[in-house]
Amino acid sequence: MSPSATVLVLDGFGTGAMPDAGAVRATDTAADTVAAVAAWSVRERGRPLRVPYLAGLGLAALRPDLGDVLAAPVPLLRAAGARAGLGYPGADSFAGHQTLMGADMSHVVLCRLAERIDAVTAALEARGHRVGPLDGGPVLVVDGVALVHDNLEADPGLNWNVSARLDDLDFAAILEIARVVREVAPVARVIAVGGHSDGPLAAAVRPGPGDTVGLDTPASGFYRNGGLRVQHLGARVDHAHQLHEAAARAGHRVVLAGKAADLLVTDTPVDRRPGVDTAAVLADVAETAGEGLVVANVQQTDLAGHSQDPAAFAGQLEAVDRALPRIAERLGPGDLLVVTGDHGNDPTVGHPFHTREWVPVLAGTGTGGGAASPRRGRDLASLADVGASVGRWLGLPAGATATGLAVDLLTDRLGKPHRRAASDRSDTSATTSLAKARAGGGERRGR
Repeated sequence: MSPSATVLVLDGFGTGAMPDAGAVRATDTAADTVAAVAAWSVRERGRPLRVPYLAGLGLAALRPDLGDVLAAPVPLLRAAGARAGLGYPGADSFAGHQTLMGADMSHVVLCRLAERIDAVTAALEARGHRVGPLDGGPVLVVDGVALVHDNLEADPGLNWNVSARLDDLDFAAILEIARVVREVAPVARVIAVGGHSDGPLAAAVRPGPGDTVGLDTPASGFYRNGGLRVQHLGARVDHAHQLHEAAARAGHRVVLAGKAADLLVTDTPVDRRPGVDTAAVLADVAETAGEGLVVANVQQTDLAGHSQDPAAFAGQLEAVDRALPRIAERLGPGDLLVVTGDHGNDPTVGHPFHTREWVPVLAGTGTGGGAASPRRGRDLASLADVGASVGRWLGLPAGATATGLAVDLLTDRLGKPHRRAASDRSDTSATTSLAKARAGGGERRGR
């Protein structure tokens, strides 16, 4: 029977700031999602974070400094714990998942609309749209009703939005404008947004961090008034050379669950199971693990980070942990389980944005009962190395993914190199510590 691989992405599951984390916000050099949540549990609940199976899957080996704030490890599988750099600019779920599946995302940059406003204007005018600046500033008004602007709910320059009232423009027309913007945008995502506002959208335009300017979408009333329509247009990706497409073409069953079902594109038919509810996503993983390739995303960890709610983040991690024995039961000796993240989202760092952190790479293979204590694995420069390594496990040929270095995730042995992305090649130690996390204070809520 051919080997299987299950990749479970805990959205926002970081393990300490990367060396360049302070480039966007100086305070992010203190980001350490797992340490902050575990320290919060001891400080506020008087007990360690109850993730014994994650600890036994390699988290304890990766973070021995957290021994007094994590439950004692309970090994389910032969396992190793390491960490990976992100391998793409910024800290973004779309770019993170594409990189994890082996795409080269080095062409994505952080860029404010003001830096490309002439190119965007020219592209829209070439398609017959009327375009002008809003009050002379770095926001474009298209056809008198739609706004093209910086996204104020992500890191500065990470995403742009095209927003309009559905009373003025139907969503298909908003999406058409967004697709034109996408053609010239260097950013990770262009997001088409349509909704029902409390008044003119121009009244809700605000300056944001990092010299951005955009629609304050919550203030506009879009989130309150019902009927919200949203579509994310990601940067161009060579999905033919990503893990999930390559595995499907090779004849493996491929299941995409949770947000992964929305973010990952295939030409070959696959089993898509979109959803947000953690219990439902984990049930899908437990049902399908051990067969072909399963890629799943637990999104509610990330939502807890955005809400600056360490209690909710802790609850989500503990819910994932409780599901791991059932998932592990599905795995035979030739089957691989990888639990990782796509970026950090420290809920105690003082803002509601993603944090640029290393992410854990906790890998195990089915052995039955009595698994040994986890070992410390080899750190990876990029999430693309995870995708290449899983492809190697499944027997896919070298070059199946566009980039990434294939390794044995359970040891420190190198495998067949693939092409590498240009970014995040350093393997420098993270700059945070448990002491910083403990000093970060109590939880902060609201967005």
